Amino acid sequence: MNKRKIGSNYEDVAVIYLEEQGYTVLERNFRCRMGEIDIVARDGRYLVFIEVKYRRDDRKGTALEAVNVHKQSTIRKVAGYYLWQHHFPADIPCRFDVLGMTEGNIELIQGAF
Repeated sequence: MNKRKIGSNYEDVAVIYLEEQGYTVLERNFRCRMGEIDIVARDGRYLVFIEVKYRRDDRKGTALEAVNVHKQSTIRKVAGYYLWQHHFPADIPCRFDVLGMTEGNIELIQGAF
């Protein structure tokens, strides 16, 4: 199985988990020339941009650590474009969450950056 298919399978699990936590998933894999956001959702009054990371184990760092400063910067830029493209008002409250997954474990960090 290729990496994209594996990633898609874990994003399916992430969507189920997020919906169980009360999120409403609006879009998956939003792409533009600047990059991609794995999941866009609503959580109460917040529009949430969610990065999903999976690691088999922690030998190369945790899944959450994989969302480094460079990745955060890309996600912010793509989120700005998403807001513009979908005509959201400038004052909509937004949040950036990270969902880290390892075998048998899911960790959600709300407002991760």
